[in-house]
Amino acid sequence: MAGPGARPSKDVQPKLRLDKWLFAARFFKNRELAAEVIESGHLRLNGQRCKKPGHGVAEGDTLTFPQGRAIRVIRVLALSDRRGPAQEAQLLYHDLAPTADAPLE
Repeated sequence: MAGPGARPSKDVQPKLRLDKWLFAARFFKNRELAAEVIESGHLRLNGQRCKKPGHGVAEGDTLTFPQGRAIRVIRVLALSDRRGPAQEAQLLYHDLAPTADAPLE
């Protein structure tokens, strides 16, 4: 078992708390709102319902959750526990939901 000063293993993917990442990516105004959505069971992580705000999210994960009247489907591209400017936050994810102005085929 590794102690607090141990180096992370190369095969272990870094993770971040789900509520912290949603706040850093600017989907919610604060972590409490993000935690409420998660705890109410309205968020899916890779297709599985997630009810723990402390659950780990990693690069490549897909999140599905309601935001206002829309359902957001996003893929996590990067981790950040710092809430930076909006332009930085947009680099953390890729929106997979179709846009309203895109033509349907």
